[in-house]
Amino acid sequence: MYNRKYLPILVTFGLFVLIFAAGSFRYTGFFSSQVFLNLLIDNSFLLITAVGMTFVIVSGGIDLSVGSVIALTTMISASLVQNQGWPPFVVIPLVLATGAFFGWIMGAIIHYFKVQPFIVTLAGMFLARGLCYVISINTITIDDAFYTKVAQTKIPLPGNASVSISVLIALAVVAIALYLAHYTRFGRSVYAIGGSEQSALLMGLPVARTQILVYTLSGFCSALAGVVFTFYMLSGYGLHAVGMELDTIAAVVIGGTLLTGGVGFVIGTFFGVLIQGVIQTIISFEGTLSSWWTKIVIGLLLFFFILLQRLFSSRRKTIRS
Repeated sequence: MYNRKYLPILVTFGLFVLIFAAGSFRYTGFFSSQVFLNLLIDNSFLLITAVGMTFVIVSGGIDLSVGSVIALTTMISASLVQNQGWPPFVVIPLVLATGAFFGWIMGAIIHYFKVQPFIVTLAGMFLARGLCYVISINTITIDDAFYTKVAQTKIPLPGNASVSISVLIALAVVAIALYLAHYTRFGRSVYAIGGSEQSALLMGLPVARTQILVYTLSGFCSALAGVVFTFYMLSGYGLHAVGMELDTIAAVVIGGTLLTGGVGFVIGTFFGVLIQGVIQTIISFEGTLSSWWTKIVIGLLLFFFILLQRLFSSRRKTIRS
């Protein structure tokens, strides 16, 4: 007999298969390895961001700053590489450390000052976005040889398919996150805190350290997504990744993670991102629909999964009582 906590992720996986199959039947050339891989190529930065968000939501929090941190990362990278002539091997670790430090500060404020994560990360969102325009109000195009080479490099796969380096980075992040979530004390503590922070304290778990590390991890993932986004766009701009925080939360929720915390899976987030990607691809193949239909469909799916979560939570409480 299967565990009921796996129901949301099973629904997510089934929904992805259903949507991809529908696209394959309707459009010629849709059912191919390259179309599937393009879902990863075009959404690698979203996948990396969503992995960090998964830990945050599982712990019972939220992070609204991720899109702004991505934009800030692109601006710092472009400014230092293009305008100041800094080498990429110095800039990339610097922006990753900056993102992690940004997340660490928010996590510390949330824990030690007992401020709601929504408020703290909302402030972080405005701060990071504002810092983008302190650097420059215009787009900074990157023509550095390293960034250009990474952006243009395609790794060949069987069947005349290929992936970008960004996809390998995103898949590596997913693999590491799976290990952290299910095979480390940190992962077990995150789930315990999301289930009940008070119970986690009584169990002697390092609640303070875990909560701060969760937001540090989210900040690091956002900065890494910003690096990948810089490869993807070859530019820095203050309006990059506007609304990305909402897309990220949607991917995590559609992936089966409960907004109340305590239940969620990184692999579910992976398929949540793919669902968003396949919807965008279907609209692109259709050719007559506005890209805003992506938002409409994602909104409907969110309604569905929120209702599913509500039913799941209610039944779980009934079973406990």
